[in-house]
Amino acid sequence: MSSTLMEAATFAGRLLLAAIFLHEAWSKLTGYPAALAYMQAFGVPGLLLPFAIAVELGCGVLIVGGYHTRIAALLLAAFCLATAVLFHDRLSDRNQLLHFEKDIAIAGGLLVLFAHGAGAWALDALPAFARGRWRGPKAESAAPRES
Repeated sequence: MSSTLMEAATFAGRLLLAAIFLHEAWSKLTGYPAALAYMQAFGVPGLLLPFAIAVELGCGVLIVGGYHTRIAALLLAAFCLATAVLFHDRLSDRNQLLHFEKDIAIAGGLLVLFAHGAGAWALDALPAFARGRWRGPKAESAAPRES
């Protein structure tokens, strides 16, 4: 399979994963009172809402740009797991089960992104590319990450 096709798919996957978090952060910002009431109805302190917005927005932007992608993906995976457990625990309700499964599936995709990195079409790949050490997507994803 073409490495260009693989890199395009990796980039598209990053965009699709990030899109839900960017949309949800925007929804929380523009509907702050409703988001606050929703959280509090589940016993989650309202003081956590700015943190949730910051995680969704910040990590979503990082994943789109492919910058510090692994840590952003790991944070969002944990966020998804927490969301599934805190807000979708009534698994006998088909709608709640669907949302629980969606959050678990997104966490799984984010863990794959954490494991394999952002790919060559990412800011994370620039240092290796600039040093002339980049040897393609397989080499980039296998290389140890610098922090």
